[in-house]
Amino acid sequence: MSDRPDISTVGELRSSGHTFRTLRTEIRENLLAALSAGENPWPGLHGFSRTVLPQVERALLAGHDIALLGERGQGKTRLLRTLAALLDEWAPVIEGSELGEHPFDPITDASRARAAELGDDLPIVWRHRDERYVEKLATPDTSVADLIGDVDPMRVAEGRRLGDPETIHYGLVPRSHRGIVAINELPDLAERIQVSLLNVMEERDVQIRGYVLRLPLDVLVVATANPEDYTNRGRIITPLKDRFGAEIRTHYPIELDDEIAIITQEAHLGADVPPAVLEILSRFARNLRESSAVDQSSGVSARFAIAGAETVAAAALHRATVRGEDRAVARVVDVRTAVDVLGGKVEFEVGEEGREDELLEHVLRTATAETVRAHLAGIDLGPLVAAIEAADEVVTTGEQVTAAEFLASLPEIPGRADGGQAGDDESAGDDGRSSDGGESAGDGSSGDRTTGDDETAGDVYDQVAARLGATDDGSRASAVELALEGLFLARRISKETGDGETVYG
Repeated sequence: MSDRPDISTVGELRSSGHTFRTLRTEIRENLLAALSAGENPWPGLHGFSRTVLPQVERALLAGHDIALLGERGQGKTRLLRTLAALLDEWAPVIEGSELGEHPFDPITDASRARAAELGDDLPIVWRHRDERYVEKLATPDTSVADLIGDVDPMRVAEGRRLGDPETIHYGLVPRSHRGIVAINELPDLAERIQVSLLNVMEERDVQIRGYVLRLPLDVLVVATANPEDYTNRGRIITPLKDRFGAEIRTHYPIELDDEIAIITQEAHLGADVPPAVLEILSRFARNLRESSAVDQSSGVSARFAIAGAETVAAAALHRATVRGEDRAVARVVDVRTAVDVLGGKVEFEVGEEGREDELLEHVLRTATAETVRAHLAGIDLGPLVAAIEAADEVVTTGEQVTAAEFLASLPEIPGRADGGQAGDDESAGDDGRSSDGGESAGDGSSGDRTTGDDETAGDVYDQVAARLGATDDGSRASAVELALEGLFLARRISKETGDGETVYG
């Protein structure tokens, strides 16, 4: 943040060469300046660059009020909050002005009188751009007085006439003059309250208790709403919808990388969560959005995967604290703990009652199998299977099993001189179990990747660790667990779970 300007009077402001711009002109010119300079006007927004953001930019250049329509957790509110960055960092206002009027353009009788009386000595103060963005969560108890204003009985008691504009206490919208008003969940406003916004958005005047104040308000109104086929709490009345110049549909991330980027950016992780584990959670959320068993009209929020990542990290931190590990690293076994607490965030179709846990488990297996194929294709995991069979022992992991204990339970595998490929008997179908003609969890069928030179030496554990970038015990244990889970899903080995432990054998 730059320093607040030290100009304190209208005369000094005029001498500095400052020019007055309307709000929409200010936003338009600042947006064009950012675009021409190659800057990103929308930091922190992922997955909208080719769809939503071009529409928003066109709407702002056209000077339109905007309504964003989309299911929960699609980033609508975050998008609205980035609009404040398109305002000038510091804006001058008349000192003591209730509506934050520009010194060159007073709109109330009181400010005009002060400007005429004081001239160049009219004092000014500076408002930061963050103060010019106001956000209101629409609730059923919101009143016209909250948004527009009402007569202040205290001012009437002081001796002012009831018809005097000075008796009015202005609401949120007039006080946001020369700023942005964001209304979240607009349909939650009662229809009679929505009516109060009609004149503000079109005629730009204010009607309070039968008084019409011709205030040329300069506000940009932006709002969010769920699609009408989802929300049962209300609707946007037709005249108000007509006043929004742009209605823009948002969506969930289309690309997997964008989904992962959102989790990485938004999640507050208390432990290290390897990229492969984040990918499982991302694929899990994406597959739920495509499942016919899930009520897609309610959506599967991006917060689902974010909360999942935070829960997985918490499980790793808990284990490291209780068992005395130096570094907390999440593993595949921790993903199960996230699913246990996230099921309530998904709304299933009515006919799926009683099968929720089964459906979640099925989708999780699919997400895990896809991640295994994406990262371990081309690595021959056959020696690991053979070693488990030859040792006639089991590999134990679990919520309270440390990385060192897990690695110690792995059977020894002789080093290999080649990075051979697994056969078709490692196939894992779309449901995470074996299927005829399915893609192999490690046969390279998901791409042309084969084991590179860095994978031609050492045993299977080294190859898996190298492929996933594992460099210490924690991340190495996470990588090998992923390989074991892939073998289980391909029905190469068995798995039993219970009492917080998972046994592969």
